[in-house]
Amino acid sequence: MKSSLKIRLVVGVVIAVLLLLTVFSVGIYTVIRGALLRQFDASLVSIAQILAASVEVDGNEIELEFEVQQMPEFQDHNRPTYYQLWRLDDTVVAKSPLLDSSELPRLSGSIKEPYFRTIKSGSGRVERVAGFSFIPRLSDDDRKPTEEQPLTLAVARDSTAILSQLRFLRWLLFFASATVTTLSILVAALIVRQGLSPLTTIAEEIAAIKENDLAARIGTKDVPNELLPIKDRLNDLLSRLEDAFKRERRFTADVAHELRTPLAGIRSILEVTLTRIRDINEYQTSLSDCLTISKNMQRMVDILLTLARLDTQQITFRRVRIELAELVSSCWLPFSDRALEREIIFENSVPLEMTFESDPENLSMVMSNILDNAVEYTNKGGRIWLTARRTRDCVEITISNTGCKLTSDEASQVFDYFWRDDASRTNTGSHCGLGLSLVQRIVKALGGSVSAELQDGGVFTVRLTFPNKNVGK
Repeated sequence: MKSSLKIRLVVGVVIAVLLLLTVFSVGIYTVIRGALLRQFDASLVSIAQILAASVEVDGNEIELEFEVQQMPEFQDHNRPTYYQLWRLDDTVVAKSPLLDSSELPRLSGSIKEPYFRTIKSGSGRVERVAGFSFIPRLSDDDRKPTEEQPLTLAVARDSTAILSQLRFLRWLLFFASATVTTLSILVAALIVRQGLSPLTTIAEEIAAIKENDLAARIGTKDVPNELLPIKDRLNDLLSRLEDAFKRERRFTADVAHELRTPLAGIRSILEVTLTRIRDINEYQTSLSDCLTISKNMQRMVDILLTLARLDTQQITFRRVRIELAELVSSCWLPFSDRALEREIIFENSVPLEMTFESDPENLSMVMSNILDNAVEYTNKGGRIWLTARRTRDCVEITISNTGCKLTSDEASQVFDYFWRDDASRTNTGSHCGLGLSLVQRIVKALGGSVSAELQDGGVFTVRLTFPNKNVGK
């Protein structure tokens, strides 16, 4: 189950706060614990040094000053301090009276670097022990040279108080962290809610846009910089959708208009024919006219179907090596008779050695539509010529014809669906204004581009450009 963006942001903030609090709390606890233990250990070492300084060797006797033994630290039963002194052979020389039968661990550190250990006494108390070895001082009455024998001293103190302080510190840090975390959840939820409010506003504006009013745009004020790209992209999407719906409505109207005219022609022919009984020749003429109109309608429907398949990418292309000059010649054959009747000169100037990797069927459809269009609108006694050249980046094919009466602005519209200029194309014949639209879509699907331009002298030129990767070497 996908969580909402609000929950994910709040959870992310809370996790970040928890991590920071954990690191912060552990750091504080470690620093304070270290400081308390160092202070506690320093007091133990201080007491141990006092004891070591009070030890005196008199011959074979080892004495501990009585005043030191009576220090208050060693008499306090509530927070007792213990000591124990050993010879080198582990013989106990002196021992704190409060120890009774208990023993302290023997730690053999040095007086400058004593060893420390935390132990648990027989009574269940947690104690801290410091121990080291030292050389006792000699008695003033001892005139005999004696061999220096080190002694080992251990001093322990009840550490319950410091542990209680550390336990209190742990709970304090825990409750402080829990409180801060709870407040962080509330504050984060409030901040995230306020921060995401522009998204809610944009969503409401989108919901208010109706399918019949795509001209509306998202105009939320004070949009954060992070949301500006989303707002701009949504407005761009709405613009594209509006243009697409306009094209669809225009296309639907154009299709209805183009189909209504031939259907009206068929109906008119049939109604006139049926007004009275006619001979067989008249019936044949009427049926022939209806057949011609239906063929033109079929051609238009086929083109529309091909365009729809191109839009949904249902057409697959088969790329093979083809000879471009030969393909152009084969595409020209169906129009040669019509061109001869109108005394139109055709020149195929494509180099014979030029090969081209493309889909032969669809490229033939492109060439046929362009040549059909050229034959239809070239002036009588005019000229159609076709050239091709290869550059480093692309291959370029141009088809030109004379006798064009279009303006430059009109020439740029020839690829639009159902576009025809009545002033210059009064004799439309079988042309329904879809041939060059189909050319544009097929060329684009083949990876190329197509453009039309009007040159001086009324020369109309269609230029096909394909990437060099499609060109045979």
